Amino acid sequence: MVPLSDNLRGAALMTGAMAAFTFNDACMKALSDEVPFFQALFLRGLGTVALLALAATMLGGVRLRIPRRDMGFMLLRTGAEIGAAYFFITALFHAPLANVTAIIQAIPLSVTLAGALFLGEAVGWRRWLAIGIGFAGVLLIVRPGSEGVNIHSVYALVAVAFVTLRDLATRRLSGAVPSITVAFAAAAGVTLFAATGAAASDWAPMSGLSIIQLCAASILVIAGYLCSVMAMRVGEVAIVAPFRYTSLIWALALGVVIFGERPSGLTLAGAAIVVATGIYTFHRERRLARKPGPAPLRPR
Repeated sequence: MVPLSDNLRGAALMTGAMAAFTFNDACMKALSDEVPFFQALFLRGLGTVALLALAATMLGGVRLRIPRRDMGFMLLRTGAEIGAAYFFITALFHAPLANVTAIIQAIPLSVTLAGALFLGEAVGWRRWLAIGIGFAGVLLIVRPGSEGVNIHSVYALVAVAFVTLRDLATRRLSGAVPSITVAFAAAAGVTLFAATGAAASDWAPMSGLSIIQLCAASILVIAGYLCSVMAMRVGEVAIVAPFRYTSLIWALALGVVIFGERPSGLTLAGAAIVVATGIYTFHRERRLARKPGPAPLRPR
């Protein structure tokens, strides 16, 4: 058997990560008819924190002593993670899976835009044009002003903004803060936020299927993060990162098969534009020999 190259392994891992994330989204969306929002988010959070704690133990534990310079960015990142989780899961509960997933694909464009505006990163006119065209594609998906516009599609856009803020805060963290500490803080923050909401709302009894879906969602989130991190470390970023868009294929398939969704032609056209401009941005960064920031990850 011919061994796979690093880039092929990276592409396979990124594809697996996107499948894990999208199946996690499908599990959470399937819960929306039976389990209240905060109850589902809290219980999934407990599972995620437990799995991260296990991973941290295996990797040497979470480092609690964080440099003072990094503390503010850690708090900002955790707050952004909470906002992203709230708006993303809310959108997922109410809007078509493919629509929400397509809007989330704008994250690489928004991170490039924010990096230029707030971190002074160099962005040429070609990428500025790609960003503008990409967000025009997002508007085709959301279609503001149309009779069929869904406010929860706007929630997905707000989630994009929070993920962008989270990634900017992540870029400002020093290497003294281990990745497992950052992930654990974010998961704990989201879980505490969900616990507050769950305590103030009614809980619903859960069927065996719902319990299985919640457990699967917790495992899939961790699997997605692990695969995405390994993918970015194994292969070249500019080659591996575009495979994150395979999540849209999974979302379209799951939306049709499980939820009976039929995306409109405008939604599909907008998604194609967002994906095309995102891939162009990745390859433009590679051509300019610039090191892109960490691959944006899906909200928990």
